[in-house]
This record gives sequence, C-alpha cells and structure tokens, in this order.
Amino acid sequence: MKSSPLPDDVQRLIPLTPAVFFVLFSLAEGERHGYAIMQETAKLSEGKFRMGAGTLYTTIQRLLGFSLIEETEAAAGDTDTRRRYYRLTGWGQSLLDLELERMRSVLRLAARRTLKPRTSE
Repeated sequence: MKSSPLPDDVQRLIPLTPAVFFVLFSLAEGERHGYAIMQETAKLSEGKFRMGAGTLYTTIQRLLGFSLIEETEAAAGDTDTRRRYYRLTGWGQSLLDLELERMRSVLRLAARRTLKPRTSE
C-alpha cells in the first residue's frame, strides 16, 4: 500500500468495517444528513448492507473523532433543524481512496488466480 499523510491511528482502520466504508463512500459525492446516508448505503450495497440508526450514529461519532468527516450547515432550503449534515474531510477522502485501492488490489489478485470450486466433503 502506498504511503499516506494519514496519522497512524487512522491508517490502522484499514481494512474498513462495512459501516465505516459505506458512510465514507456515501459522502464521496457530497454532504448528506444521517437518514440520507442510511438510504445511500442501502443503495450502494444493493440492499446487502443495512445499518440501523444506532450503528450509523455511533459510526458518525467515531469518524468525527478521527476528523474523517465534519458536520456542515444545513442544506439550503432544508427547514428541519433536527437534521445534521456531514461531509468528508481531506483525511476522510484519503482513507476512502486507500481502502478502494486495497479493494482493487485484491480484485486484481483474484483475477490472476484460478480459484478452484469448493467440493463438499
């Protein structure tokens, strides 16, 4: 893996948990509020990964603590003051890029190998 300007404690998050990965990935195209992150996660994972509110907000707090995401002002026209919006920081984007490159590397390795089908014993 390439060297990164990320702090060691952030680099140690790799490989990312599905919750961390999908929160970062869902914010890659711009800021979103919590419920929109949950919806985008279901969409990005084609319904294979769904996280509840508890997991989402615990993950958000963790990412805020690592300065991987930051809270932003409400989107223009949003009158619901309860919504909190989040976006990736530079570190968050760097971590997501590292994880995506790690995944690409694994896929390249798998493509070069002939994997034998499992046989039942």
